[in-house]
Amino acid sequence: MPYRYFEELGTADIAFEATGRDLPELFSNAADATANVMIDNLEAIQPRETRQIELSNDKLDMLLFDLLEELIFLKDAERLLLRIREVHINEKDERYFFKAKAEGETLDAQRHHQRTDVKAVTLHDFSVERTDGGWKARVLLDI
Repeated sequence: MPYRYFEELGTADIAFEATGRDLPELFSNAADATANVMIDNLEAIQPRETRQIELSNDKLDMLLFDLLEELIFLKDAERLLLRIREVHINEKDERYFFKAKAEGETLDAQRHHQRTDVKAVTLHDFSVERTDGGWKARVLLDI
């Protein structure tokens, strides 16, 4: 599995570590891990709606933070569950740029088995780092 959860941190937070061979895979896996905290059956999310997500930041870790926050915002504002596809991450002039197609649909309580509501991503122990096998991110979600 490209991510794993840490349950020993407490009841108001859920932590996970996501991995990927490259940055696009890391960002996709971290987005799936976040969605998987909210619902237990990611495969039930049908690609009924497509969004283009474009973000930029001067720090790579904050670029991932911004993506996860955007997905949580869309879930809260529009009840939209999205999965990240076709990710492109570039660096230019000491700034990182993220562009991806996101596919999903409106939350349907009958088909999407809800677990918990994610309120936000926290900066506590948040990190993105290169590893021998690719990339790793550590994320703490406020629930």
